[in-house]
Amino acid sequence: MSALRPGVHVLSCPTRWSDVDENGHINNARLVGYVQEGIYDLFRHHATAVRQSLFPSGFIIARHEIDYLEQLHHRPEPLSVRLTVEHLGRSSAHVEVNVCREPLTFMRARTVVVARDQESGRSRKLSQNERRFLAAFMSVSAAGPAPDTARGDRRAGGLPAAAAAGAAAAARAQASVQAPVPASESDPVRWAPARLGGGVGSPRGPRRRCRTSAG
Repeated sequence: MSALRPGVHVLSCPTRWSDVDENGHINNARLVGYVQEGIYDLFRHHATAVRQSLFPSGFIIARHEIDYLEQLHHRPEPLSVRLTVEHLGRSSAHVEVNVCREPLTFMRARTVVVARDQESGRSRKLSQNERRFLAAFMSVSAAGPAPDTARGDRRAGGLPAAAAAGAAAAARAQASVQAPVPASESDPVRWAPARLGGGVGSPRGPRRRCRTSAG
């Protein structure tokens, strides 16, 4: 049973006695099953996905990245499997899944879900309706900053933050290659470009060469 929560898809999922292993807790492999159930519920059973016939040929799980945070034991209270979308690619959605029972989160998974093409059985481009549907489950931080930020900086008469940082870095780099080189003991100090290989005007020794890996 799924619950409505803005920006989050929540599936209420009971644990089963058969999920318990010899250590007395829910087996780690069964926890992955709860993640799969949450993914399937979002992509196939959500009211919008059903109404608009989204993902008509299903989907492919391309990757699971899992952190087991707490031991989970069998209890009458169901788990909350909470799904949010972190990123949308051309054919994929990167989904974060948290398996919880208040107040604890027992497992966090990051799963890559790929839209499937019926004829080839391989990945296909997400449709506009599918992208719109999945974007509703993205957090503000995942969606990125507002697009008017850089333009606002320009209107204020300054450089955008990224450009200003680049200019400052370039100035520091230019200053770092200038070093005092005395013409003689009696002459005032003159400025000349420092040599990068060590010696007069450079406190560093010769640079180490980067090794490139074969293949």
